[in-house]
Amino acid sequence: MPDLSMAASLRLLIACYATEIRLRSPTLPDSRTASCASVDSRCPLQEQWNSGAVITRAFDFAWTQYQTLLIDKLNLLTQDTVDADAKPGELLVKYSRRPEMASVFNYASMAHNNHFFFNCLSPTPTQIPDKFAKDIVDTCSSIESLKLDFLATANAMFGPGFVWLAKNLEREGLMHIFCTYNAGSPYPAAHSRRQPVDMATHSPDAPLGNQFAGAMGAHSANQKSLAPGAVDVQPILCVNTWEHVWMMDYGIGGKAEYLERWWDRINWEVVFDNYNAVSSMKGTRHAANRNRSLSML
Repeated sequence: MPDLSMAASLRLLIACYATEIRLRSPTLPDSRTASCASVDSRCPLQEQWNSGAVITRAFDFAWTQYQTLLIDKLNLLTQDTVDADAKPGELLVKYSRRPEMASVFNYASMAHNNHFFFNCLSPTPTQIPDKFAKDIVDTCSSIESLKLDFLATANAMFGPGFVWLAKNLEREGLMHIFCTYNAGSPYPAAHSRRQPVDMATHSPDAPLGNQFAGAMGAHSANQKSLAPGAVDVQPILCVNTWEHVWMMDYGIGGKAEYLERWWDRINWEVVFDNYNAVSSMKGTRHAANRNRSLSML
C-alpha cells in the first residue's frame, strides 16, 4: 500500500471504521465511503486528503490508535451479550443511567463523539449552504458571531471534552452551544451523563444528586427522557478539545490556533445534512427514539 500522510488517511480510515464488521459507528455519505472488511484492508486512496487537514502529526494517535482502542474495549465489554451488535449511540443512551455500566457508557459515548468530530472535517475550506447560513444569521445574528462564541467557549474550556452546536427541536431555527466534559453525551436521553461541568472544579458542597448519576430518583431508568427544564436538542457539529488531538501539532499554547484551523476545515455540507436530519425527526416525540434514528449513531 503506498505511503500516505496521516492527513491523507483521514477519510480513508473513517470509511474503513464505519464499515468494519463489528464496529458500531455512523456511516459516511456514499460518495466518501469505501468498502473495507477492516482497518487494515487495502482501500482506494483518496488523494484530496494529501494536505490541508486540521491535524497531521497527531492524526494517527487521535483517530487510528485512539478510536481502535475505544472500539476494542467496547467490543470486549459487549461480546456474547445482547448488546454485541448495538451501535455506540444506542449503548450510550441505554446505559447513561446505569452506574454499574459506566465503562460501557464511557467507551460508547467517547467512540461516538470522536467519530462525530472527525466526520465533520474537510481537507479544504467549504462554503456554508445558503439556507443554513440564513438560519445561523437568524439565531446568532451573524456567522462571525457564531464563530466567536463557539471558539471562545472551546478555548475557555479547562479540561478535556467536546463543544457542540445543537439544533433546538422545539423552536425551528434556534441553535445552542454547550460543552460536555470527558465522555459526556450531548443527547437529551442521556442527560444524566451529559457532564456539562468539569467535576474537578465543581463545588464539593453541592447536593450529591446534582453531581452523580445514581440508579434511583432523578436518575432512574423510569424517569422522563428529558431532565426537568431541559431543552430538547440534537447535535449537528462538535470540536474535540482533548489535548491529545491538538497539542502534538500546535504546541502546549496552541489551542486557539487549533480552533481557528478547525473552523476553517469544517465540512459544512455534512453539518447541513445533520441539521436537515434533525428537522426530519421533529415528528418523533420520544427523545430516546429520536437519538436512535440518527444515521450518525
